[in-house]
Amino acid sequence: MRRKILAITILLSVVAVSFAGCLEEESGLTGEVKVAGSSTVYPITTAMAEEFSKIYPEVVVSVQSTGTGGGFKNFFIPGLTDINDASRPIKLEELERARENGVEPLEFLVGYDALTVIINPENTWAEYLSFEELKRIWGPEATRNVTKWSDVNPEWPDEEMRLYGPTSASGTFDFFTEHVIGKTGAHRQDYHGTEEDNTIIAAISQDKYAMGYFGLAYYLENKERVKAVKIKNPKTGEYVEPSIETGRDGEYPLARPLFIYVNKESLKRPEVREFVRFYLENLDSGIVEEIGYIPISEDVKEENLQKFYEALRELGIE
Repeated sequence: MRRKILAITILLSVVAVSFAGCLEEESGLTGEVKVAGSSTVYPITTAMAEEFSKIYPEVVVSVQSTGTGGGFKNFFIPGLTDINDASRPIKLEELERARENGVEPLEFLVGYDALTVIINPENTWAEYLSFEELKRIWGPEATRNVTKWSDVNPEWPDEEMRLYGPTSASGTFDFFTEHVIGKTGAHRQDYHGTEEDNTIIAAISQDKYAMGYFGLAYYLENKERVKAVKIKNPKTGEYVEPSIETGRDGEYPLARPLFIYVNKESLKRPEVREFVRFYLENLDSGIVEEIGYIPISEDVKEENLQKFYEALRELGIE
């Protein structure tokens, strides 16, 4: 993933903001923009930060992959970060706590993901799965009960399943439990939880009997090492492989929105303001799709920018 991010160039965006960038450099724009949150959105924000640094080299954009919920709870809501990457919408209780702490979150839709279930390339029995089978594997009732592949289907190998996925602090975890299991937070306990998606890739690529799930971009970056499970669309009955195309047209049943949440008060600082402006203006530059996610429409981009400029006006910044 890191190699792809470093290879991304968005020449049109650099040209579009180069004049403004020169003005800011002349005025000595410095400071730090602090970002935490979703490991799924992390590649987008990191790529944006790297391109931004070419125009504003004196501004440091630090990005931490902590999981959506971890970012909200430990960094964004207390006011320790300016932006939280999120692979799910903010929860009502998170919004209330943020406001109690003087943080007014501004939500911006930055792309779409196709949550991907992966297996080892040598796995030939679980290439096609329904929501019912996924629930049998990952649901809370499976804890210490469904431990072998044959426990799911007697025709499958009588071998131990080793499962990997995000922790409960992750928005990916929240989305998966809500849309696959059918209840927020309902998930088996005896699995290997991590916020490092590359750890999941490494484990499954070396283990014929392993399975995991995470965002589409990490799968596309590692297609030669792991295999994506085709998921049954409950409406059509078709088994669909995750991709940018099937996520965009709605065929893939585990497509989901991706967000950044900006602390409105942080926009008073020019370095944060310029980074958010740059981020929103370049969501249609090809960077989102190049990383492996589904880009937003032109209409959504305009809605984002309208919300951004309205927030600046409310802060008395023209």
